[in-house]
Amino acid sequence: MFALTQGLQRAVELKPDAASTSFAPRRRTWRQTQDRVARVAGAISALGVRRGDRVAILALNSDRYFELMYALPWIGAVMVPVNTRLAAPEIEYILNDSGAVALFVDGAMAHHLTELDGKTPSVREVVWVDDIASPDGMLHYEDLTAYEPVEDVGAADDEVAGLFYTGGTTGRSKGVMLTHTNLVVNALNAVKGIGFDTETAYIHSGPMFHLADGASTFGVTLAGGRHAFVPRFEPVEVLQTIASEKITHAQFVPTMINMIVNHPRFREFDISTLSLILYGASPMPEGVLRKALEAMPHVKLMHAYGMTEAAPIVTLLDPRYTTLEGPYGGKLKSCGQAAPGVDLKVVGPDRKELPRGTTGELAIRGANIMKGYWNKPAETAAVLDDGWYYSGDGAYMDDEGFVYIVDRLKDMIISGGENIYSAEVENAISLLGGVAEVAVIGVPDERWGERVHAIVVPKADTTLTADEVMAHCRAHIAGYKCPKSVEIRDTPLPLSGAGKILKRDLRELFWKGFTKAVN
Repeated sequence: MFALTQGLQRAVELKPDAASTSFAPRRRTWRQTQDRVARVAGAISALGVRRGDRVAILALNSDRYFELMYALPWIGAVMVPVNTRLAAPEIEYILNDSGAVALFVDGAMAHHLTELDGKTPSVREVVWVDDIASPDGMLHYEDLTAYEPVEDVGAADDEVAGLFYTGGTTGRSKGVMLTHTNLVVNALNAVKGIGFDTETAYIHSGPMFHLADGASTFGVTLAGGRHAFVPRFEPVEVLQTIASEKITHAQFVPTMINMIVNHPRFREFDISTLSLILYGASPMPEGVLRKALEAMPHVKLMHAYGMTEAAPIVTLLDPRYTTLEGPYGGKLKSCGQAAPGVDLKVVGPDRKELPRGTTGELAIRGANIMKGYWNKPAETAAVLDDGWYYSGDGAYMDDEGFVYIVDRLKDMIISGGENIYSAEVENAISLLGGVAEVAVIGVPDERWGERVHAIVVPKADTTLTADEVMAHCRAHIAGYKCPKSVEIRDTPLPLSGAGKILKRDLRELFWKGFTKAVN
């Protein structure tokens, strides 16, 4: 039987009086955490939430968020973590699409409540999860901990444990249905592949609504480690927490790593306990990786590749391959090999497997693959076929099963009949000194159909010109791949809540008036 709450119960059995969570001044043991989970579960049940009901969480990271991620499956309810960077209409859509019967919200997100008022008919209860006093008439989370504890109902296996809405970078968000089996199998893969154990101390600095962090939420608990929380990613607070809580493991997207190692106060903090950083969610620019290896030589870097539909881990790159030289250096640009229990193949447009080394679409099979998209049978059928999930990611595999992601297929630029993968161009530009951020998109071109357009944000106090960027590219990649136009910006690129660059937003200006976004 696979049940999310088994991980919590195992942690209590392994280390009942050891530290479980820390957030600001609050510290709790696994025994205390389980007691609070059972009480909060009892209170939620008393509010009329039943097995299978959806309950939304719209809040920054905290120990209470963590407790909810176990209290809800404790009574068989379905968690709906909501992206904290969404606008009110997008939140409204998720609450209504999921049919959420309750919403947990904190002060940072409370400004949405006025605009949502009267627009989410399914939501019967709103609960305050912040330290500050709750608004008049609203239940406070700590009130729930005074209820009598209830027994775990035993929700498990193919029951839906969570609806995780995709970031919307390719269109309107879809609710990914992940079962207890999906999430527990993924947690087991995290324990085995990442190396979580009872001595692990993990920092939650990426958003907890995102499964990149959720994989470690359930994995670290299953291993009996401990959790430290910061409300949101901020380089100095993260460095302070790593030092004070003696953090051993962290998960950062490349943009976060870039901000940490380039922060002027980086050297002030003792991060000697940090042993491993898991990175992923977007391609790692080689320039950022070089800087990280130089600044943190004692820290192992592990590339993880995945997606919400896979709960999320698909591949892991053993840290020994995160090297620029020696016998393992050639695998650095891959995202690793399949996680345990995950099958992979690369297919052509007819979904037939292609020879190794040939670029096509990556297909994934395993117990981690989603049940489907909530209330979207057509969209589900389009990507799930005979147990395989067709990812929409362009990739190839070598003879040892290492996977190389070349791009999202939709990000492929066709210029003069040549296929150009934007990730390769972005990687080249990232090696130019003074580049802080870069995104490469295809824009309409009367002669070539599409042309490569680069948008570059220089580092502070650095001046770059379009000519410098193009000259640098010509020295690193084939001429047909080089940008034909370069825009230098002095403002950060738009990011999703998970830290991915929103290329849809960047493309929109160029493709207005076109009936399709390819030419």
